[in-house]
Amino acid sequence: MNLDNKFTALQLAIINNQAALYTCACPVHISMQIINLRKLFDYQKTCMEVPAENETHLIVHQRIAEVTKQAHELMEKCLDEVLDLEGWDRTKMEMPEGLRKRIDVKGA
Repeated sequence: MNLDNKFTALQLAIINNQAALYTCACPVHISMQIINLRKLFDYQKTCMEVPAENETHLIVHQRIAEVTKQAHELMEKCLDEVLDLEGWDRTKMEMPEGLRKRIDVKGA
């Protein structure tokens, strides 16, 4: 079982950087959840590779991985929609100028 990643680790890092530069917290919160879900999923895969003393051990980790995969898909879809709604430049993963100005003026 593997995750289907719509966003690369680099793209998520760029989103986090862009959001932090302009104090826009929404995309970074979604991005951080995606990163944490990937870590949880990888951890579950590692647990499933360890020989289990009983079948319950494997079932527990499989279930956590399955639900994590579903949550990951939902959060990536959400981030995709938020970036579209806000008008991010997808080639550079840059926040739109208008949003940056609005946030800059508000923060000044």
